[in-house]
Amino acid sequence: MSAFPSIFRVRQTFERPRVADIPGQVRQELEKLRLEQSIKPGQSVAITVGSRGVANIHIIAKAMVDAIKRLGAAPFIVPAMGSHGGGTAEGQRTVLASYGVTEEFCGCPIRASMETVVVCQTAEGFDVHFDRQAFGADHVVVCNRIKPHTDFVGDIESGLMKMMLIGLGKHEGAKVYHRAIQDYSFGQIVRSVGARVLESCRIVAGLGIVENGYDETAAIVGVGPREFEAREKELLVLAKMLLAGLPFDQAHLLIIDEMGKNISGTGMDTNVVGRKFLSHRAAPEEFPKVKRILIRGLTEATHGNASGIGLAEFCTRRAVEQTDIEMTRINCLTAGHIAAAMLPLDYPTDRAMLEAAIPTIGMVEPQDAKLLWIHNTLELSEVECSAAFWDEAAGRSDLEILSDPRPLPFDAAGNLPQGGVRALAAKNEHVRA
Repeated sequence: MSAFPSIFRVRQTFERPRVADIPGQVRQELEKLRLEQSIKPGQSVAITVGSRGVANIHIIAKAMVDAIKRLGAAPFIVPAMGSHGGGTAEGQRTVLASYGVTEEFCGCPIRASMETVVVCQTAEGFDVHFDRQAFGADHVVVCNRIKPHTDFVGDIESGLMKMMLIGLGKHEGAKVYHRAIQDYSFGQIVRSVGARVLESCRIVAGLGIVENGYDETAAIVGVGPREFEAREKELLVLAKMLLAGLPFDQAHLLIIDEMGKNISGTGMDTNVVGRKFLSHRAAPEEFPKVKRILIRGLTEATHGNASGIGLAEFCTRRAVEQTDIEMTRINCLTAGHIAAAMLPLDYPTDRAMLEAAIPTIGMVEPQDAKLLWIHNTLELSEVECSAAFWDEAAGRSDLEILSDPRPLPFDAAGNLPQGGVRALAAKNEHVRA
């Protein structure tokens, strides 16, 4: 009797709208807003770029810069990422560089600072913080991906409105707003602060980005300041429709090769793994329902920020060693999500981690465990599945079986391939006999 289930690979099919000409689409969308009526030659324009791993963000940022330059104005980029990058200006500049967003590539200055201006107070009675560099500009263009939030549910979740609060509020603003969310609803705070920012901070335009289930740019939409809330609601509906997920609704074990802030605000997207409302299990109406999550490591682009690792039960020792504890705690305390910084049980090898996890799933023989193995929560088109899923997979038209069942590919040291699911595909080990 094997101590582990055998695995096979499936390919999922998702809807795949794509923007063919990204710079052209950015230019077209901004031209629709007739920015020349507001932005005059010589004026300064702050353009926001956040910390999430938005597909093609360097190309989008450069296209925005080029569009502003065509108006004769002087654009500059502002890191808009709350407390990310360790809550330092240089750390945030480094995050942008890891995405290819540099002064050389984009052709404009990057003005990174953690200083804010208190521009006013909300009706609830707390200060509204705004990035000092952006507040000093003649105009601000807000750019962000629109997608389901990892913690909150509503008709507005993660997007342009949130960028005006958390992103441009920097560390000080993010701390205030996340504290306020403990007393009020997320929707109320987003609308309350967003309205004051739109009134007081010279927001001239927004650029909303939606991605498909293959982590590709599906839509780019220019949005006028008065349309932020209405258009974001529409784009969130599209984003939810295109969101990729796991191929099955129930699993005993989920192995994730990598997690990080460039993947999701919680390192792994809670909308994908089923931990949006509770830290270690799915809520009654929430799917998928995954009993144990196992983390193999962090992405290089997360720079040690392991926010969200506390949602997993098991991890490798390597993942702990890759974690910048102080940076992770700053981010999680700022967000008011303390459990997200707590470390799982860690083990020296992948084999040891699995050996510890399997007995905790219940009265299931190891070879019968329902195991899913993904590279990260953005790359879900191909998933390794245990043999317990074979019959269901064979009967579904939306799944293509790519391999016969085979043993988990541990090396002599007891580890899975360094590149995980991605490495198996590169070796063509998924081809059926």
